[in-house]
Amino acid sequence: MDMTGKKLSAESLRRMKSVAPIPMLTAYTTPVARCLEQAGVAVILVGDTVGMVEMGFDSTRHVTMEHMQYHIGAVRRGAPNTHIIGDFPYRSDRDPDTALRNARLLLAAGADSVKLEGPKYEVIHHLVKNGIDVVGHTGLTPQTAANFKQVGKDAAEAERVLDEAKGITEAGAFLLVLEHIPDALAEKITTAVKIPTIGIGAGKNCDGQVLVINDAIGMGDRWPPFSRQYAYVSKTITEAAKTFVSQVKKRKF
Repeated sequence: MDMTGKKLSAESLRRMKSVAPIPMLTAYTTPVARCLEQAGVAVILVGDTVGMVEMGFDSTRHVTMEHMQYHIGAVRRGAPNTHIIGDFPYRSDRDPDTALRNARLLLAAGADSVKLEGPKYEVIHHLVKNGIDVVGHTGLTPQTAANFKQVGKDAAEAERVLDEAKGITEAGAFLLVLEHIPDALAEKITTAVKIPTIGIGAGKNCDGQVLVINDAIGMGDRWPPFSRQYAYVSKTITEAAKTFVSQVKKRKF
């Protein structure tokens, strides 16, 4: 939401570059989305990370369009006044026409814009031409990455990531996620492109930051090395459940 309580549009977010930092978090459920909206989170990303942090998959590649539609709908019901980005699941953006069909499904489910991974310039251009607001994503791209090591540490790889960032921008994206790249490279990209960059493990000099909500609240067993935990909800749930079990066994409940 903006200062008047209105939902931020893609254009209003684009204009925030170098003006105001953009806080973004993921959400997958109605109660969490409601909390994020009340906290003043500018943008909620319904990411395909739901597959790993909520559904128990070992990869985001198992997430389907039906999964994404379900979770986008849940988040929209919890955060009616917040800009929601819906992630394309693996291979649902494999060509321009397929991407357009699926983008419309994500928007119908409640998303305001869509996000895709990698240098899919033709797809981005086609979506934008058809009135779809698109968020790009370069650096570490989990759907196709062989591992989760930092990307862009050597000169050739850094140049590739920079070129992708420029290409995604030129294709028409209005935001660009930079994941797990060196701080200096993220700063260079942020300076080079005309749209806001949103970092996750990419240093403090991006135009905004995003975290997976489960990582941020300590809901789980393991978190990426570039994440931050602001609470430890898993411990709270475990202790509450232990207390419940104890009361039932002692017939105090």
